[in-house]
Amino acid sequence: MRIGMILDAPFPDDARVSNECDELIKHGHEIFLFCLSYKQKFLKKEVYDGINIRRYFCSKLVYKSSALANDLPFYNMKMAKKIRHFVKNNQIDYLHIHDIQIAGAAIQICDELGLQFTLDLHENRPEIMKYYKHVDSFWGKLLIDPKRWKIAEEKFIEKAHKVITVTKEAKKELLKRCMINAKKVVVYPNTVKKSFYLNKNIDQKIKDDYSKKFVLLYIGNTSKRRGLETVIDSLPLLKDKILNIKLVIIGQSSFDKKLRSKVKKLKLSNFVDFMGWKKENELYKYLMIAHLGISPLHRNIHHDTTYANKLFQYISFGVPVICSNSAAQSELISNYKCGKVFEEQNSKDFEKKVLSLLNDKKEYNLIKTNCLNAIKKLNNSVVSKEIVSIYE
Repeated sequence: MRIGMILDAPFPDDARVSNECDELIKHGHEIFLFCLSYKQKFLKKEVYDGINIRRYFCSKLVYKSSALANDLPFYNMKMAKKIRHFVKNNQIDYLHIHDIQIAGAAIQICDELGLQFTLDLHENRPEIMKYYKHVDSFWGKLLIDPKRWKIAEEKFIEKAHKVITVTKEAKKELLKRCMINAKKVVVYPNTVKKSFYLNKNIDQKIKDDYSKKFVLLYIGNTSKRRGLETVIDSLPLLKDKILNIKLVIIGQSSFDKKLRSKVKKLKLSNFVDFMGWKKENELYKYLMIAHLGISPLHRNIHHDTTYANKLFQYISFGVPVICSNSAAQSELISNYKCGKVFEEQNSKDFEKKVLSLLNDKKEYNLIKTNCLNAIKKLNNSVVSKEIVSIYE
């Protein structure tokens, strides 16, 4: 089958899309990926890991207008024209639409050309939008209404042939809200391919830099809702009990200014390294020297129904996890016995869980083993079976 993936972002920056394509290609499908470029000069066609990439230019104005895609016709008109060209020129049999920003435009073309489609929900977009900085601004509050996005999402779900969610919890929430047949919904978590963690050699420089440190590793966006303030608040006490502790943060956001200010105020500059973003193929260098991987998410409807990519990245390298009690991630970590769960935004409980693993080497080593066993069941080849079944 010639499957057209629709992504309203540049590629190859999305591991979820890459992982799905990888398994579908292994099962004999041809994958054509519609994606965007924000630069006038760009490579329009490329084959990347077997994926036939087709890039379309998107100006900053058009990109910003996607926030109003369900209120004004401008964005959908622009995208529909590009998607129509993509479908016809590549003789697409079926569309696989990633997330809901571009769904309206893509579904318009499906209706026009008689195509079925799968709607791949990367997250609970209407809920998480409430925490976006631009949505919380004066103009955002005036123009962007998450309730309208929820109505649009439910309309898209109803029209879809299949729907993909990130967790079982997300599927339950969706079924309760939309009243659709459970067989229509497939679960596919944001896990990792075997190539992400197998046959890796340690980076000697990074090993030397952190050889005498007890490393707490954080990977991902650093916005307020991700919970890093809780971790930083625990460090004044932890550093007196773990003299060589070091928090290594890989990722960034506009909230970094406040995080750095807090670190400076608490005199923790020697205990925190802000590394910025690293490419996915470089993360293993830090995972191989980490002692604990952290995911201190604040609880909300979105976080309770999603897995952060970092969970599987930690687990795949045998790094025990300390995560908050957001429903989906805490259930995953508890079920596979891959770490400890603390009460969200409770720095004292976070400190307690870190020290419990530090002081119990037997439990720590058992959890490391559990992680390595768990990834055998949680890697991309295993969890993608339901997605592959859609196209058979």
